[in-house]
Amino acid sequence: MYIGLGFSSWLENIFPPIPGDTITAVGAFLVAVEKVSFVGVLISTTIGSTSGFMTLFILAKYLGRDFFLKKDYRFFKKEMILKAEERFRIHGYTVILLNRFLPGIRSVISIATGILKLNTMYALLLSAISATIWNLIWIYMGYLMGKNFDTVKEGVIRLMRNYNMIAGALVVAFGICLFIFKKFRKK
Repeated sequence: MYIGLGFSSWLENIFPPIPGDTITAVGAFLVAVEKVSFVGVLISTTIGSTSGFMTLFILAKYLGRDFFLKKDYRFFKKEMILKAEERFRIHGYTVILLNRFLPGIRSVISIATGILKLNTMYALLLSAISATIWNLIWIYMGYLMGKNFDTVKEGVIRLMRNYNMIAGALVVAFGICLFIFKKFRKK
C-alpha cells in the first residue's frame, strides 16, 4: 500500500495529469478506517512527491539550459525560459518551497529550477518541506472524510440525487425543445 502511494506521488510529478493528491486522500481515508498508519502514508507520499520533484530537477540540471533553449519545446519556449530565468534566480527557492501549492506547474518549477542549476540540497530540503505540508493537509482532509464517512456519504447521496434530478430535467427540456424545433422546422 505504502509503495503504491509513494509511487503515485512520484508519478504525479512526472506526469501531472495523474491525480496523485487524490490517491493521497484515499490513503488518508484508509488511515481513518485504520487500514494503514498516518505516519506511513505521510512518509510514503512525501518521499514520492519529493523524489518526483527531484527527478525532474536533476534531469533538467543535467541536460542544462542550452538543451532546452536549442530545442525550443512547445511548453518550454525559448522566450519563456529567458523571461523566467531572472525571476527564478531571485525567487527560485521560494517557488520551490511553494511548488506543491501550485498544481499544474509543479513539473515546470522543478525543470526551471534545475535548468538554472539551483543548489541541489536546498532544492531537496525545500521540496520536502513543501511536500510534507501539502501532504499533511491532504491526509488530514482524507482522515476527516473517513472519520465522518456516514455524514459525507449522506451529503454525497443528497448531492448526487439533486444532480441527477437537475440533469434529468435538462435532458427532458432539451428533448422537448428539440421536438418543438423539428415540428416548426417541418412547417
